[in-house]
Amino acid sequence: MTTSGLGTFPATRLRRLRATSWRRRLVRETVLTADDLVQPLFVVEGTGVRDAIATLPGNHRLSIDQAIKAAQEAHDLGIPALALFPVVDAGLKDEQGREAVNPKNLLCRAVTAIKKAVPDIGLICDVALDPYTIHGHDGIFEGDDVVNDKTVEVLVKQALVLAEAGCDVVAPSDMMDGRIGAVRSALEKNGLVNTMIMSYAVKYASAFYGPFRDAVSSKATLGTKGKHTYQMDFGNSDEALREAMLDVAEGADMIMVKPGMPYLDVLAKVKANVNVPVLAYQVSGEYNMLMIAGANGAFDQAAAMREALVAFKRAGAAAIFTYAAMDVARALAGKS
Repeated sequence: MTTSGLGTFPATRLRRLRATSWRRRLVRETVLTADDLVQPLFVVEGTGVRDAIATLPGNHRLSIDQAIKAAQEAHDLGIPALALFPVVDAGLKDEQGREAVNPKNLLCRAVTAIKKAVPDIGLICDVALDPYTIHGHDGIFEGDDVVNDKTVEVLVKQALVLAEAGCDVVAPSDMMDGRIGAVRSALEKNGLVNTMIMSYAVKYASAFYGPFRDAVSSKATLGTKGKHTYQMDFGNSDEALREAMLDVAEGADMIMVKPGMPYLDVLAKVKANVNVPVLAYQVSGEYNMLMIAGANGAFDQAAAMREALVAFKRAGAAAIFTYAAMDVARALAGKS
């Protein structure tokens, strides 16, 4: 931006545009609406289950019948989509994550049931093995590391069973190389041409995922061994562009940057360099910090949450995954 033509004080007084609420609303550059929000839901077996998640205040592990009720409320609030995550019974986990490719697994059944009850809400499902493995990692181990190509073979099968169950958007979050092209090819070959791919193209090895891992019961199985050999190094941003551009070239319809707030610079950089929608994830640790600080009186909790979400939009996010989606949508609709 150049300074020519901006004028000088006192002819130019920028505070004139801020003097009243209607003026601020009239010229606001970035606006947050329910259309910008995606609500994550955690699904468990059973009936009538609403199990509060201590590290994600206001969120619950829901049985399918309760998830349907949440989906209906989200739809009524104008939220376009849900992100579904399974809480898999420990007895179904193994080294290979085989339950992920079972067409009758918990997540597939949840997808089918929710789409039948609330057909107009979008459903986004992670493609990754960590909820299904006894070691809590996103792929198959050989020796001391997750192997890429064998993992991709399983991820393709997982994406197919989710798409066939009715999932609208398969979201590979595993960070294996080449998985977007493999999933896209499989979807095309199986006639699932309208199933979208949202790639977690830019997913960092982050400490901010802790509460999520607690929610899906993978924290204990993961132990102290991190995911640094496949998730990105948080010191890198040029690498994020390579990841995003490769996934777009392989057929991704949308790109995810995760985590969110500590990576707004990366979000803006990716948005400026790819020609598909870029989404951001306000991950569990970010959400938790805002909720706890607000509950302890550090600031107005709802105001801080809204400010944080507007920051994602301002940085270029087309939409935001946030555990506060329904609360924010209620507030935007004047229902809180």
